[in-house]
Amino acid sequence: MTLMRTAASGTGTVLIGLVVVWIFFQSLNGNFLSARNLSNLLLQIAVLGTLAVGMVMVLILGEIDLSVGAIAGVSAATLAVLITNHGWPAWAAIATALALGAVIGVVHAVVITAAGIPSFIITLAGLLVWQGVQLWLVGDGGQIPIRDPAIRSIASSYLVPGFGWVVAVAVVAGFAGVRLLQRNRRTRHGLTVPPMTAEAVAVAVVAVVVLAITWVLNSYFGIPWVFVLLLGLVAAGGVLMTGTTFGRHVVAIGGNREAARRAGIPVRRTVIVVFALISAIAALAGIIEASRQFSASNALGGGTLQLNAIAAAVIGGTSLFGGRGRVYHAVLGALVVGSVQNGLDLLGEPAAVKNIATGVILVVAVVIDAVSRRRRLARGGSE
Repeated sequence: MTLMRTAASGTGTVLIGLVVVWIFFQSLNGNFLSARNLSNLLLQIAVLGTLAVGMVMVLILGEIDLSVGAIAGVSAATLAVLITNHGWPAWAAIATALALGAVIGVVHAVVITAAGIPSFIITLAGLLVWQGVQLWLVGDGGQIPIRDPAIRSIASSYLVPGFGWVVAVAVVAGFAGVRLLQRNRRTRHGLTVPPMTAEAVAVAVVAVVVLAITWVLNSYFGIPWVFVLLLGLVAAGGVLMTGTTFGRHVVAIGGNREAARRAGIPVRRTVIVVFALISAIAALAGIIEASRQFSASNALGGGTLQLNAIAAAVIGGTSLFGGRGRVYHAVLGALVVGSVQNGLDLLGEPAAVKNIATGVILVVAVVIDAVSRRRRLARGGSE
């Protein structure tokens, strides 16, 4: 019974939901779990997953950023202008686009912390401002083509099968190592830990899924390099948020800002750094999308992209109330959202159905989060 409760809670719930989604669409279209479609799915969620990584961080902080799509768009436009119009090398243009994203985040955070204005308002204003800058940079043509082979290869390269297996084994080993470290940490602090059988089952399930997907992808072109980039970003973000003092400060501020302030945590500086990080990550997402499209258009980063990033973070398990979440929730949520949209595409459903389905899943995730929060408050009297 304990094992069942462990498997059915938190991440397990999301994984079970993902499996149900895959089985459902596979039963309706036999091509859903094909090597080609799984490869396309990983390419499709690369941008969404990248944005969701930053969104997880800002949600844990107890804030929100509605401008990430616009930042992705203006950063991609900057990249294209520097490469196509001014002949910059790829590395310099990428570094400039990432730096621009970070500076935008700092500007947002300084206004938020100095004026005490909610992040919702400032980033909504930023959405409008940076969309305008993006339109100005792209110009009347509507798009700027990118012919630089280094940029174009970011989202069109694949790992050779041998290296793909190395990455798969590293992912499984990393997951097992993280679970073991968390278990040891909780044991040292006298906290309850799941039974070893539950830990073994979790690692075994992840190993089977990862190795099976690797085998399927290797039968096509291999694992997309951009998905490995996303996994690297998740690993770096996970270390930052769980293994550093900065990450603990972010969680503390999201849990109770006033208590964090009284404890001597540098709230303002932490907020500025988090917004700089999420904006730089949004810029990276813009670069990836420009690589996928071989151009920067005035539509890049628009539509429901930033809303889907919020949905992916919450669906993956990050709390909208702040103080709770893990960076890997971004990938889980992006897989759920991407799988639903990809499956509906295979069935020929219009965009309206995809938006409705994503919205329904988001509501379910938020309700589960709210119920879980109330139960924690009831048990402990505080979060």
